[in-house]
Amino acid sequence: MDQKNLIVAIVLSVLIIVGWQAAFPPAKPPVNGSQQQTTGQPGTPQAPTGQPGAPGAPPVAGAPAQIVSRKEALERSPRVTFDTPELVGSIALKGARIDDVNLVKYRVTIDPKSPPVPVLSPVGSAHPYYAEFGWSTSDASIKLPGPDTLWTADRTTVAPGKPVKLTWDNGQGLIFGLDISIDEFFMFDVKQSVENKTDKPVTLYPWSLVVRYGEPPAEGIYILHEGPYGVFNGSLKEFGYSDFKDNKQQKFTTTGGWVGITDKYWMATLVPDQKNKVDVSIKSTGAGSDLKFQFDFVAPATTIAPGTTSTSDSHLFAGAKIVRVIDAYEKKLGIEKFDLTIDWGWFWFFTKPLFWLLEWLYVQLGNFGLSILVLTVIVKAVFFPLANKSYAAMSKMKALQPEMEKLKERFGEDRQRMNQELMQLYRREKVNPAAGCLPIIVQIPVFFALYKVLYTSIEMRHQPFFGWIKDLSAPDPLTIMTGFGLFPWQVPEIFHFFNIGIWPIIMGVTMYLQQKLNPQPTDPVQARVFQFLPILFTFMLAPFAAGLVIYWAWSNILSIAQQYYIMRKHGVQIGGKAKPAVAAVAAPAAASGGGGNTGGGSGGKKGGKGAAKKG
Repeated sequence: MDQKNLIVAIVLSVLIIVGWQAAFPPAKPPVNGSQQQTTGQPGTPQAPTGQPGAPGAPPVAGAPAQIVSRKEALERSPRVTFDTPELVGSIALKGARIDDVNLVKYRVTIDPKSPPVPVLSPVGSAHPYYAEFGWSTSDASIKLPGPDTLWTADRTTVAPGKPVKLTWDNGQGLIFGLDISIDEFFMFDVKQSVENKTDKPVTLYPWSLVVRYGEPPAEGIYILHEGPYGVFNGSLKEFGYSDFKDNKQQKFTTTGGWVGITDKYWMATLVPDQKNKVDVSIKSTGAGSDLKFQFDFVAPATTIAPGTTSTSDSHLFAGAKIVRVIDAYEKKLGIEKFDLTIDWGWFWFFTKPLFWLLEWLYVQLGNFGLSILVLTVIVKAVFFPLANKSYAAMSKMKALQPEMEKLKERFGEDRQRMNQELMQLYRREKVNPAAGCLPIIVQIPVFFALYKVLYTSIEMRHQPFFGWIKDLSAPDPLTIMTGFGLFPWQVPEIFHFFNIGIWPIIMGVTMYLQQKLNPQPTDPVQARVFQFLPILFTFMLAPFAAGLVIYWAWSNILSIAQQYYIMRKHGVQIGGKAKPAVAAVAAPAAASGGGGNTGGGSGGKKGGKGAAKKG
């Protein structure tokens, strides 16, 4: 098989797969095992009493309140505030909601003066998103705390090592408590307690829930999951928001694991006691402006004897998906497969180590762009022996180009005969036409792993390179349609395909130069296709993260240098059209057939003809 045929097949296959996955979302996960798909109750919203519709079921969020500013929404309840190195916000005493969480170190845009990224928001704001913790019971006579309950706090601020205790007396002999603590990162520890001062035992079901109003905008790309997900009985399940249309829900019974909703870089996730068997549900209710998504879990029933206190512990993660922080929580708290909250993909065993190497380089160099360049050199060094063999084979192929052209002239109308002669020529010269493809094949996983790292990990977000690249995770901002920055106007969507940046152009030029060092296909159609590939890839990579394009361009430059050296070492002419004298590389084998000449010029031609006739 011609080397170029294989490369074309690989490239086109990759393009088809990427294009298909980008155009069509992944299929919905199957319903099996302990998973059940049911239809929720679409009736009127639950009254704000906190009472569930059935024993052990948490309440369903009501209709959204009138939208006001975030500041006004926060002022509707007295609050306990917190201000840590990573989070700033407050807890509402009305309803005991954790509903005001903002990231200190992450801004909405690359402008350091832009507002901090909000993770959770109060009811009444534009997009309410909050966590609640409570109890349910089958005894309708027991008063339980609800969304309008005003709790009492033993302090006005909460900080790492300084938890707050919220209490509420139901007036019937039950005292409910919530001990809420926060660590130095993004984890809230919530201990629910009930003290029974009556003369009868009481049975209650502790629950935890998170409600998100409205469907958030998502990038809708196949390689990144955004939406509800969780680990149930050791298995990761991912859902799209569309899986919950018409008030459908998913139910699980699990021991260990977690459940949450993720955006690209941050998430809200509930973590039950890993030793308890809990009932988990993910659902949507309402429609249109009343649409909301809720995930919750219900812990086993607890019977509280008179004069005793019962407790139940759970955690809420509300923050940025920082890899080292996520991994530390998995080990410290024993959370089953908590690392899967970050979408490493099917090839996590390759992608994650690549991330760790890139971050280690960042610690040493202080710039992720430089880290990408050094990573490229490391990848090249790892594949250096393989690439040397490949480029040596390609150099021999290029040296044989004149002989291949002669065969084409002699047997151009007889494709079968020409291919037979080509195979004999390859065997005589001990050339493997597919050898040049192997480095491309083995580096494809590196490319996609780096793409995954750059696209999904928050560590790359808003990281600058040099010059005009202020965010390696975003496309090159200086594009043709903006005059490379001279005309800062909003490019219409219809022209985005032509909106090519400087780095994609550099990448395309380096790809073209590298292509010129490779042996050209004997088929003129293939030759035209390969001439077009640098242009195609320039347009394709224009909307990709700048860091990925920089990696590809730098990789091309290193490949050009390596290939140039090997071609010079093998005496192959570089640049321009190969002269017949280049065929002297193949002359010894041809001469052994009785018709070659080691000289240049016409002698080389005679040797070539002799070899062809013998074949």
